[in-house]
Amino acid sequence: MSSFNRRFVVFGTASLLAGCGFEPAFGPNGTAEVLRGRVIVDDADTRDEFTLTKALERKLGQPVTPVYGLSVSLRLTKDGLAITPDQETTRIDVLGTATYALRDLRTAEVIATGKVDSFTGYSATGTTVATLAAERDAFERLTVILADKIITRLIAVSDGLL
Repeated sequence: MSSFNRRFVVFGTASLLAGCGFEPAFGPNGTAEVLRGRVIVDDADTRDEFTLTKALERKLGQPVTPVYGLSVSLRLTKDGLAITPDQETTRIDVLGTATYALRDLRTAEVIATGKVDSFTGYSATGTTVATLAAERDAFERLTVILADKIITRLIAVSDGLL
């Protein structure tokens, strides 16, 4: 595709979105703006929970004036996927589920609950150090994916908040 065609597609798409009333959720008049800086995530106890919290705060902003509390229960498991005839696992799936609850800190009322899940994987064919690094990276990627899914769900219910 030539650079002219790419620019045409980009500007054409932007024009269509502007014409249909599209607004970024976290934009000045976006529906999710009521969440920015107003959601405090419960304390993390593990490395994976901390990574999830960091990813949530990156999108929601640091809680300046918390109005909402977010509880997240994280469950991550590993599952051997590819096994050689010698019974050596060469590929591992990491499966994750996050159950969340958004509550109003003023009334303690639970506003939204849900459950998201996803998976990622890594290769276990390298050295021990490489495999451990790949495993840590897979867990981190998965927690970020789960955080993004939680954010998407919170944006969907944010229109009726505050």
